[in-house]
Amino acid sequence: MLKLALPSGSLQKGTIEMFEAADLSISTPDARCYEATIDDPRISRVRWMRPQEIPLYVAEGLFDLGIGGYDWVLERGCENDVEIIMNLNYSKQSHRPVRLVVAVSENSDIQKPTDIKPGSKVTTEYVSIAAKYFEKLGIPVKIDFSFGTTEAKVPEIADVAVELTESGSSLRANNLKIIDTVMESSTVLMANKKSWQDPEKRGHINDIVTLLRGVLEARDKVLMKMNVSQEALDAVLAILPSMKRPTISQLSGGNGNQLYYAVESVVEKDGINTLIPNLKAAGAEDIIEIPISKVIR
Repeated sequence: MLKLALPSGSLQKGTIEMFEAADLSISTPDARCYEATIDDPRISRVRWMRPQEIPLYVAEGLFDLGIGGYDWVLERGCENDVEIIMNLNYSKQSHRPVRLVVAVSENSDIQKPTDIKPGSKVTTEYVSIAAKYFEKLGIPVKIDFSFGTTEAKVPEIADVAVELTESGSSLRANNLKIIDTVMESSTVLMANKKSWQDPEKRGHINDIVTLLRGVLEARDKVLMKMNVSQEALDAVLAILPSMKRPTISQLSGGNGNQLYYAVESVVEKDGINTLIPNLKAAGAEDIIEIPISKVIR
């Protein structure tokens, strides 16, 4: 039986949605309660935790599995103490990785990291990562831990911010410009190393990975179904993407002497706005687009 540590805060909503889609619905008795349950015999305990703490608790064996940003795995020095099982590729606003960036006032003369003067004051939640970054640059700086609203502290309180961003919009709104990217980070599923080495627990972990990966695989895909005459079949198949090959079945009966086929294929949702008109122009009829909850390869 597995003990799970799941991220509270900005990642909580995305985590709930992903587990719901994986048929691992998370039940919390009260919005203020940090204990939760998942009705699955492989999972014995679920707790909402701050993402900053999860890598440490998983490394220590208090939890078998945890979800959090890889940035916090590095910041807490746990990269060699936990097993990274998979990237989950979701964040607060999108399914894209986030960036840990170096930012300064948009009115600053600083254009690149090497322009930062020795002795500059740096504000960040990522003290360890920032220290290694500036040490590698050979620039001695004073790094202060930020409890939040990091972008609001430049330039009055600090000269430089090292901050996590998805789109950069918050930095721009606070009149900051990005001069470098320290690292990219994504949400990861991490396991305690002893749990990962335990055959029974590893089997349970792999079962959960199968479900979560199925959700992620399906996230940007849809099932396309259509009827196609024999005359138009080759033209439709020539432009219809698929995971392997489209499924083709002959329809019963017929429309006069015309044979018809049911054609279906899983395709990327990106570009569907042009694919559907192209399929229609090629001769496809009765086109249906169906959402997919999981794709298990």
